[in-house]
Amino acid sequence: MNKYELALVIGAKLDDDARAAVVEKAKGYIERFGGKVGETEEWGKRKLAYEIQKQNEAYYFFVQFEADPECPNELEKSMRIMDNVLRYLIVRKDENDTFSVSPEKTEEPAAEAPAAEEAPKAEEAPKAEENAAE
Repeated sequence: MNKYELALVIGAKLDDDARAAVVEKAKGYIERFGGKVGETEEWGKRKLAYEIQKQNEAYYFFVQFEADPECPNELEKSMRIMDNVLRYLIVRKDENDTFSVSPEKTEEPAAEAPAAEEAPKAEEAPKAEENAAE
């Protein structure tokens, strides 16, 4: 059995009970196709990068599950016809994948050090061009 993650983007116009019903229906599909549902994360309401079906905001859910390789194909067939799901994505996770994404943990990479090392090299380049021109 492989490990997978299902990302669901559900319309923001639904009430709490309807959103929970959509997530439970997706979990039911996973179990129907022979999968075992694991952890479910709710990221809450987020602004969309672009408008989908005249909506600018949606709720994000992530469902971890284990299943046979045939399950994601069958799950996608069922997810396509669900009315309140704006977008979905099923991703296979590596066996030794310990990386977990959470909305609170975002870090900016330090870009200062490499830029300082490249500055002297940039000054040397015009000298080489001047010698070639002579």
